[in-house]
Amino acid sequence: LAVMLVYSVMAKGAFGGVALGQFSLDGWTNVFVERDPFDDTLVLADANLIIFWRSIKLALVTTLATLLIGFPTAYYIATRPEQVRSQWMLLITIPFWTNLLIRTFAIMGLLSNQGPVNNILIWAGLIDKPMQMLFTDGAVLLGLVYVYLPLMVLPIYASLERMDFNLVEAGYDLYATRSKVLWHIVIPSCKPGLIAGSILVFIPAIGAYVTPRVLGGGKNMMMGNLIELQFGQGRNWPLGAALSICLLLIVTVALIIYIRGSSGKENAHGR
Repeated sequence: LAVMLVYSVMAKGAFGGVALGQFSLDGWTNVFVERDPFDDTLVLADANLIIFWRSIKLALVTTLATLLIGFPTAYYIATRPEQVRSQWMLLITIPFWTNLLIRTFAIMGLLSNQGPVNNILIWAGLIDKPMQMLFTDGAVLLGLVYVYLPLMVLPIYASLERMDFNLVEAGYDLYATRSKVLWHIVIPSCKPGLIAGSILVFIPAIGAYVTPRVLGGGKNMMMGNLIELQFGQGRNWPLGAALSICLLLIVTVALIIYIRGSSGKENAHGR
């Protein structure tokens, strides 16, 4: 972190790296604005801002999608017999045994023009020719959801496993509807798992590198790809360092929200 802070306020080196001893705020300035190549005026760095927005948007949608899929999955597993639960948890954790790059390439094969998804759609008569699915935000989103879904299921399942399901039965005995039992008993009981799962998904999703690189191509970059570009081909280490710190600040805000949510839950239990 200290190195990134120092690099972010140094001048850019002529052939990459930084010019040590030469103080400059160009790295921070270029995060948001850049010089017009024609009249040398400052204009918004549209490319950076678009990538920032895409990263935050995809991370939030990924978190929401994994939550919508992960919560009922975790609830289903938690309500099964113990032996069946162990089998389901094994299936949930198996993807972690496979390299991330291999899993991402598997998604790439599914979404390719000659992949099974397009073939099934053509066979069903829904489309006449292969549909372009790769190198889109949708492909990146699908990959992120697939990769990080277990990180949502596991903490929610851990919370549900500790929940007293007699409360659910008591709610039904008192003629509470399924929705009331869900909102007033189940969700409050597993709130720590919901918050923890959301953080565990959001933080790696917003800084994802492999998934957007493989499934998004060069036109669907996220912050991780932009940072790598500046330290690599761009040879603009001060800008890369400033972008890294911006990403760290976003993650810090997410962690603060998590800590406050967790402490609020503990205070409620204390009362």
